[in-house]
Amino acid sequence: MTTNVKMYGLVLSGGKSTRMGQDKGLISYHGVPQREYLYRLLEDVCDKTFMSVRHDQQGDIPPTLNTILDKDEFRGPYNGLLSAHKEYPGVAWLVLACDLPLIDKESLMELIGKRDTKKMATAFAQRENPLPEPLCAIWEPEALRTSIAYLEAGNGTCPRKFLINNDVLLVFPKRPEVLLNANSQEEYKEAVQKLEA
Repeated sequence: MTTNVKMYGLVLSGGKSTRMGQDKGLISYHGVPQREYLYRLLEDVCDKTFMSVRHDQQGDIPPTLNTILDKDEFRGPYNGLLSAHKEYPGVAWLVLACDLPLIDKESLMELIGKRDTKKMATAFAQRENPLPEPLCAIWEPEALRTSIAYLEAGNGTCPRKFLINNDVLLVFPKRPEVLLNANSQEEYKEAVQKLEA
């Protein structure tokens, strides 16, 4: 793995948001749909940025945003991640799930500053529960190539499990709350309270 690998940004917005009861990518925490807010954040820090979308979402995305359509070859978040990898196999991907309302540019710069291109990935984690956050991480090309073989071998579809079992650098953000996942109405309310504080 080399240090001159480009890094592209990817907003994962193709999930069904069943627990939230509405599309998490369309919730406005910062005055615009969350998926567009994250796209703009990534655009500031990556060589190029894309939004990962389902086929039925295509018409709803502003034409100024780059998109990558889910190829539907894999399940869960890996669907968007590996669809992006197949389009641009030689780049690293800084991936953000659209259920991270508190993530900010400062935290992304912190993650990028700690990036270790010799590892499979550089991922944020919580200090009290040090497991990699796969959807707030920089995936190196090697990790994505290896993931395809891992999935095809029937090892399950959990990207976190893949990272746990590989050589990954964990980064503990200065502000741990940036990793708050808002997947339910309760978590949505908690995120809004923290943003208003």
